[in-house]
Amino acid sequence: MTQQEQPFDQEELIEIVENQLADNEPVKVKETLLRLTMKGMDRDEAIEHIACALSLEIIDVVEHGQPFNHQRYAEHLALLPEMPWMDDQA
Repeated sequence: MTQQEQPFDQEELIEIVENQLADNEPVKVKETLLRLTMKGMDRDEAIEHIACALSLEIIDVVEHGQPFNHQRYAEHLALLPEMPWMDDQA
């Protein structure tokens, strides 16, 4: 999927993540942010990593018509800062 074909952009993803943090839903997002910043990552970079994990679920919803998979999103968040799904795209 190219940048033009994506149903969202980075700013929209970051806004969604910020909303998830403000709503504390899912809790795993706030936990992930805390974990990443405690490891020395700055907040903006941590938010970008979380947005990357979120994008996987949004792509699946759009491309396959599947409901948002909260469990898989949590699993991707747990992998951060590693992003093994990026290896699949190389």
